[in-house]
Amino acid sequence: MSNRSDPASETGTANRARLIEVTAADLPLHCPMPSMLLWNAHPRVFLPIAASGEELCPYCGTRYRLKGGSATHGH
Repeated sequence: MSNRSDPASETGTANRARLIEVTAADLPLHCPMPSMLLWNAHPRVFLPIAASGEELCPYCGTRYRLKGGSATHGH
């Protein structure tokens, strides 16, 4: 019997259930982001963070927070 931890943690799924702060330069926001260890962990989903200032990925549960709160202007 093995005492190994969750195998997903060994593969680098650092994009599960965590908070990531993003800036206006990251918009339009999508998850997973290219900088994530497993950027192809699930289908890319665009998150409408500009209006609310915070969004939750429906696939992996990563919470994104826009630095400075909601943005009312586009770029």
